[in-house]
Amino acid sequence: MLKFEELKSFLDEKADRYNTPDFIENDPIQIPHRFSLQQDIEIAGFLAATISWGNRKSIISSAEKMLSIMGNSPYDFVMNYSQKDLEDIQDKSIHRTFNGQDFAYFIRQFNRIYKGNESLESLFEVRESETNFLHAIERFRNNFLETEKHRSHKHISSPGKNSSAKRIIMFLRWMVRKDKRGVDFGIWEKIDHKYLSIPLDVHTGNISRKLGLISRTQNDWKTVEELDIAIRKFDENDPAKYDFALFGLGVTKELL
Repeated sequence: MLKFEELKSFLDEKADRYNTPDFIENDPIQIPHRFSLQQDIEIAGFLAATISWGNRKSIISSAEKMLSIMGNSPYDFVMNYSQKDLEDIQDKSIHRTFNGQDFAYFIRQFNRIYKGNESLESLFEVRESETNFLHAIERFRNNFLETEKHRSHKHISSPGKNSSAKRIIMFLRWMVRKDKRGVDFGIWEKIDHKYLSIPLDVHTGNISRKLGLISRTQNDWKTVEELDIAIRKFDENDPAKYDFALFGLGVTKELL
């Protein structure tokens, strides 16, 4: 087991190694990187993050399918689609259990939200008494999903129900982190990235356990918060940079 300073130095070095533009090429974050308009980045990023489970090549291919359907202009499509456009989408296969019905539902919800908001940022703002995005994500869910039950609700995870909410946490890292390294966008100015967490999945969870950062065996929200405590000791202002270290170590299998 590494001592605190040794572990911090190790993780800092790994984060520095993987937090480079080279990371973009094989990661779903390449999808929003194809755009410059903030709303295009948000929509493309949210959709790519939503389907981010399974093989990364498959995720990117499925995200490209959605971009193609939207004419590679997500915001324009969301604001100006016709009823026939949505009907044509309904029966399409998109990505695993995220199907055309889900895609059409997301488009309708984006349309409603952007009619009243210039950016998605306002829906994720963290309040003064909060220490992470748990309540912000719940507020976003309630806004985005509204009250009517729909099959698409399962694609927006709830940390309030102890989900790790990995895909939303990853999307938030993309939008919020500002470090001029060329990977994360940092286009949301009102949210401090000290509130960010590590997107917790099988890889980052296993590496975190190997390094003694967490002890819980489940990859759930309680474990996200346990990992928060550990990584914020290394850098309380930018804890999510260690996602690059943990993810990189998981992909390269360096610790196996």
